[in-house]
Amino acid sequence: MQWTGLNELREKYLSFFESKGHLRLPSFSLVPQGDKSLLLINSGMAPMKKYFTGEITPPRKRVTTCQKCIRTPDIESVGITARHGTYFEMLGNFSFADYFKKEATAWAWEFFTDVLDIPPEILYVSIYEQDDEAFEIWTKQVGVAPSHMKRLGKADNFWEHGAGPCGPCSEIYFDRGEKYGCGSPDCGVGCECDRFIEVWNLVFTQFNNDGAGNYTPLDNPNIDTGMGLERLACVMQGVDNLFEVDTVQNIMKHIISIAGVKYHDDPKSDISLRIITDHIRSTTFMISDGVLPSNEGRGYVLRRLLRRAARHGKLLKIDRSFLSEVAETVIAENASAYPNLVEKKDFIIKIISVEEENFAKTIDAGLRMLNDMIDGANSSILNGADAFKLSDTFGFPIDLTKEILSERGMSVDEDAFKRLVQNQRTTARAARKDAGADAWKDSENATKDFAATAFLGYETLESEAQVLGVIVDGEKADFAEEGANACLILDKTPFYGEGGGQVGDHGVIFTDDFTFTVYKTTKSPEGVFMHLGKITEGESVKTGDIVTAQVDKESRESTMRNHTAAHLLQAALRTVLGSHVEQAGQFVNETAVRFDFTHFQALTSEEIAAVEDAVNNIILSAVEVTSKEMPIDEAKAMGAMALFGEKYGDTVRVVKAGDFSIELCGGTHVNNSGKLGLFKIASESSVAAGVRRIEGVTGRGVLEFIAKNNNILYGAAAAMKVANPGELPQRAQSVMQEMKQMEREIGALKAEIASSKASGLLDNAVDVGGCKIVCANLGSAAADVLRATGDSAKEAAENIVAVFAGVQGEKVTFSCVCAPDAIKQGAHAGNIVREVAKIAGGSGGGKPDSAMAGGKDASKIEEALAAVPSIVESFLKS
Repeated sequence: MQWTGLNELREKYLSFFESKGHLRLPSFSLVPQGDKSLLLINSGMAPMKKYFTGEITPPRKRVTTCQKCIRTPDIESVGITARHGTYFEMLGNFSFADYFKKEATAWAWEFFTDVLDIPPEILYVSIYEQDDEAFEIWTKQVGVAPSHMKRLGKADNFWEHGAGPCGPCSEIYFDRGEKYGCGSPDCGVGCECDRFIEVWNLVFTQFNNDGAGNYTPLDNPNIDTGMGLERLACVMQGVDNLFEVDTVQNIMKHIISIAGVKYHDDPKSDISLRIITDHIRSTTFMISDGVLPSNEGRGYVLRRLLRRAARHGKLLKIDRSFLSEVAETVIAENASAYPNLVEKKDFIIKIISVEEENFAKTIDAGLRMLNDMIDGANSSILNGADAFKLSDTFGFPIDLTKEILSERGMSVDEDAFKRLVQNQRTTARAARKDAGADAWKDSENATKDFAATAFLGYETLESEAQVLGVIVDGEKADFAEEGANACLILDKTPFYGEGGGQVGDHGVIFTDDFTFTVYKTTKSPEGVFMHLGKITEGESVKTGDIVTAQVDKESRESTMRNHTAAHLLQAALRTVLGSHVEQAGQFVNETAVRFDFTHFQALTSEEIAAVEDAVNNIILSAVEVTSKEMPIDEAKAMGAMALFGEKYGDTVRVVKAGDFSIELCGGTHVNNSGKLGLFKIASESSVAAGVRRIEGVTGRGVLEFIAKNNNILYGAAAAMKVANPGELPQRAQSVMQEMKQMEREIGALKAEIASSKASGLLDNAVDVGGCKIVCANLGSAAADVLRATGDSAKEAAENIVAVFAGVQGEKVTFSCVCAPDAIKQGAHAGNIVREVAKIAGGSGGGKPDSAMAGGKDASKIEEALAAVPSIVESFLKS
């Protein structure tokens, strides 16, 4: 048994199972494909569920992988202990109705004892207590000593998740030695101490659970094994935990060199080192698979991990952005197994840099606000509204707020926080609701038994077809009558099914007896095209009808122009902005192209013009656009751009526009760039941190865009009273100068009014501890008037403390100023105005000499102002 590096262990495992007839597959993306039950891939078998269920035929009956995994349920424990981590790799060998227990057990033992040379005497095996077959195989065929076998109950050695395939499992344990034991004479496999650690789990999927506790044997049992690569490395390297494994330790060493600390010197700094090490591994791999920071879903997980790591960098006294530097080490340590990390290096580094810099701009202000909230809290529970404000305004993930609160012995009202978040999401989603979709929402579930539809739409917009199925209200039917929302399944179709960012076609399906108007075309994951619509002429359509399927020609051609424009746009953006640009989303229909891409600041007018020019140059050059199917390796060799994080089959469709653009794409396109006419960028905006959006038009859309903008120009010219729109810039500049002059005059008048009010109020000043206290309700005065009045009052006397209130609509505002001598005596404007605002149900704060606060209850203003003398007195030095 020799020390073996993590990267070498991975290769040894995969090579071993290749020698046993297994197909080595690359790790699937961390982003689940076609599985809405998972946010992120969290096990080796998760991306292969459909192979096990038979929904998809596996590429071979024997498969081996090393799968990237992310698990975040116990994120709060990461770093606190050295056992927990969010990122790990899972080695696995799988049999889809091929070999079973005999081979799985023998090969596992061979790999451990022959390939890794682990002494058999320190290996132990557990089995399900009723699995006599496994016991016989392990002891009589594999040769494991019965004294090294342990029978355990269903909770430990039987794999099942509700109804469905399930089965017993065997786990292989490594004996770390007596020094890790508990000293009990009964210490052994299953003990809670650290001596015996489970390394490899072999699941024998041989039963089907009907959900009521009845188990029937499967006709074709499967094998699903899983072994944590980092845990195996701990065994082979003789270290206690994953943070001391060679590749992970090298990442930590980089953090240590930046922070100037040592591991194992201080428990608190050790926690921060472990958190940063784990989180930068997770985030680097997530970004490489196309996950971008956001406030929802997996993007939120990414942001949460990055910001938690950044905060612990501050706790280590790292006073600059540093995570992107450490990410370079993550890439270097994993490059041999994951070459896409190297391919996406610049992009990964940029995303992490921008996110860390954005958080750095708000973290200090957010921490100050949180500390103020903690100091002002009346209990050990922070209210949900405050936590939501931190999240919404300063980008503090709730988990970060909880972590900081726990360090101060506090918690947060999570229920109230979640309600506020849900209200925000509900409001946002209401506008996006797809009205009318409910009538067809279950159609996909009814297509399971149909064969994949032959798509003819690359070559033609009209074809004869047979109706294979009719679906009404989500259920298969023999026919659909006039007026009923229905879905037709054809044996072949020219209609494009929505996918790849391109909308589905619309048009008509007809015979001499009826016309079925197709409003939308979609397709199932199995390739069954669903034509959604209703009969608009005639009485009914039924299964078996021979029909003509006809796509709306004008709509499809417009969509094709816009889809080709999206390809040209991406190539132009990469040319003008740089290779960090990646497609982050796309939507093309007959009216426009919407293209989301990775970039980190708004495009300048010069950049927009350069992108437009690059696209239009290709359009005016009338280059040939070709679409061709080929092996994916050939496509990659040609330099074809792939959709970030997408998985492709062995054969792909490549769309090539001259030498300017080449992409993998299954959509429909024009055959010559000249057919686009012209391209115009209609808008450029931000979608999320690090993601920009361009909306553009082609062909007739450009003419409509020009006409619309001309109407706006002439309307503005009329409003500004100029005859020629060309005179608008000069007229606008003149109006702005007039407005600035008016603002200066208004400002001067406000200052005079404030000075007058302040001088009158000084006559009624109250003396408290040597300070002159002035307070007044200034009615509907805005915040700038309150501030100006305070400044005038402050100049009137060196020992003055002034508090003014104003109400605009439902908003209550308080201002407080303290003159120099008052400050010397202990007065502090920020502290005073905070206490005053509390009486009116508000909060705030600021500097010693000047501060503002808000209130919620206008009826409490007089009570709040009446309390000013006693509040001031409480702060003055005795």
